[in-house]
Amino acid sequence: MAKDIRDLFEADNKLSKDTMPTGHEVRFLDKLETALPEKKASQFNWLSIAASVVVFLGLSFGAFQFFIANGNQGTTIADVETSDTKTIGDISPDLKKIEDYYLANINIELSKVKLTPENKELFDGYVKRLDDLKAEYQRLNVELTKEGPDELTVDALISNLKLRLNLMYRLKEQLKDLNTINSNQI
Repeated sequence: MAKDIRDLFEADNKLSKDTMPTGHEVRFLDKLETALPEKKASQFNWLSIAASVVVFLGLSFGAFQFFIANGNQGTTIADVETSDTKTIGDISPDLKKIEDYYLANINIELSKVKLTPENKELFDGYVKRLDDLKAEYQRLNVELTKEGPDELTVDALISNLKLRLNLMYRLKEQLKDLNTINSNQI
């Protein structure tokens, strides 16, 4: 019952001696060419050219900004000093927590302030004072970097942060009072 598969294939090959019609391969290749024409590699479409120009301009602009930022143009002594400065967070993890706490609360309180035309002048005065305190904070950080950590500098930095946060609380209270006065007048 068992037959060798090789014998079966040989018998099948002897039975089918059909050959392909003449010109079959040529007709097949013609049909293939009409169905799937081969694109020429030398053609450029306008979209790829435009994309290349956009990428080139983007890279050029980025490189220009990078070299301007790293060049001597536009940098001041204060910028050079603050790039390598230490903060009280660099001294110890506990001081880092204190610094982060105060800075986060200052930013939260500043974001809660609703600016209106009535309170703009008051707000601008407080923002100017906050900017002065921030500049002093950066100066103290430069001093901390140059002279090393000492008790007076660390205390001054923490006091600066406390003062900035208290200033934000005072601004919030004054704005609340101003809104109350405006509400009563209406």
